[in-house]
Order: sequence, then C-alpha cells, then structure tokens
Amino acid sequence: MIDLPVIQPETAAPARPRKPDWLRVKLPVGEEYAAVRRLVDEHKLHTICESGNCPNMGECWGAGTATFMILGNICTRSCSFCAVATGRPTEYDLDEPRRVAEAIKLMKVKHAVITSVNRDELKDRGASVWRETVVLTKQLSPETTIETLIPDVKANWDALDVMISGGQEVISHNIETVGSLYRLVRPQARYDRSLEQIRRTKLAGHRTKSGIMLGLGEKADELYQAMDDLVANGLDILTLGQYLQPTKRHLDVAEFITPDQFAHYKEEGLKRGLKYVESGPLVRSSYHAERHVNVPI
Repeated sequence: MIDLPVIQPETAAPARPRKPDWLRVKLPVGEEYAAVRRLVDEHKLHTICESGNCPNMGECWGAGTATFMILGNICTRSCSFCAVATGRPTEYDLDEPRRVAEAIKLMKVKHAVITSVNRDELKDRGASVWRETVVLTKQLSPETTIETLIPDVKANWDALDVMISGGQEVISHNIETVGSLYRLVRPQARYDRSLEQIRRTKLAGHRTKSGIMLGLGEKADELYQAMDDLVANGLDILTLGQYLQPTKRHLDVAEFITPDQFAHYKEEGLKRGLKYVESGPLVRSSYHAERHVNVPI
C-alpha cells in the first residue's frame, strides 16, 4: 500500500464583512440635485461630496446644499481612509474665494460648509484663501451661516488664527479616529496636535466641532477616552459615522456598527459633556450641519 501525501486545503482569505441594509442609499436624482450639479460644474468648483464619495450627496444636493472644497482637489497627505487624491498640488487660485461666494449666492444656500485639502507645501497652509472665502461669502450672502472644516495645520497656529477670523459660525476639525489608530489611519497627523487645534479654536471664543469614523477597529473604551479628551479640550459638537472603504487600496472595514450602537454612543457622548452629538451609520461631518449653528458656545 502506497502512502499518498496529505494535501492541505488552501486557506481562504477572510471574507469581507457584507454591507448591511442600513447603509444602502438612493442614487442622487431630482431637479434640485441637477441644479446644484450645473452650478458646481459652471463655476469649476470642487466639492467634498464628490471627492469624498459621500453617501449623503443625493440628500444634501437634493435640498440645494453642498460642502465646498477649496484650495484644489489634490491633498499633500496620504491618509489611509480618504478618497481624495494624494500628490503634489498644482492649483492655487486667488480668484477661488469669489467663485465660491458667488456660487453660494446663486444656490441660495442657507448654511454653507467649506473645507479644503491639506496644503502642507504652502507657508500659510492656504490661510489667506480660507479667510477670503468666508469674508466674501458673508458679504454676498449675509444671511448665510457658515461652517469651516479646517484640516490639520501642523501646529502653524498663526495660520489657524487667520483661518478662524472670517466670521464663520462653526469651526470644525476632525480627529477622525481614536489615538491608538493614528499611525494606521492618519500617518502624517498627530492625535495630540489635533486636540490642541480644537483647544486653541475654543479659546478664541468659537463654536467647535469634530468628527470620528467608527468601524476601523477601535474599542468602545478608546472611543470614550477620545470623547473625554475632546471635552477636556473644549469641543462642543461631535459627529460619529460609519467608515466605508472608498477603494480596495484603502483600509478595510473592521466592523459595521449597528444603529443601536450609534444611539448608545450618542448617549455616552452627551453624558460626558458634549453639547450635541450627531451619531448614525450614514452621518458625515457636514450631515445636518445647519442644526449645529444654534449650539450654545
């Protein structure tokens, strides 16, 4: 009798978690959406709605709102969660503030969110364009409230002072994840530096906001610690949403957080001293942003 070698079955790659039903969204349609689409194209504007593959684009654009991304659409950072293109920026348009302000007026936006890519190669991180965009928007649309979602200024506090001085109602900076995952998720950023940016914004007398993505492998106690750290550094408003992998080159989803878990995390955040928590699977930093302007400072 001949002993045949035992052939071991190939080890299958671990199956990716299947996207649950609560994360399914409708494709953007409708006249209001089409009108916003035309204005964005005509004015050669960038939106984080498109560049970030936001799942709420249909809902927000259908209501005639959008989040504008200034300073181009190429970022100097290479965060492992983000769909925005990474590279050497070639765009620096000093006329961009006027075009954004005029588009916001034409769209009759009641609440505008303005964000940007990281421009680490610029000495002032693009601060002058930031301030001018807010100032011109307020001049052309004095009834429009504004949130600015400012990226990590890499401890250039002079640049931050300029960015937050335009008269906006809400100033946001997303920490994105818990401290233990920073090297994986935001390799060119630092957890303590982001907290310091929020602290300095609050000390300047502003309404502060931040956001965290869940489902990257964080533990509940790490999230609670992040909430405590944010409160200690003067945060008013926190958004919690589900991380969704934009492409196969980005980080895998470690876990899909259930709506009930999101509801529990909202309660925890409020218990820990946050004034407002927007928490849900499809929540993104600018989701329902118009509600945040009334949060007391």
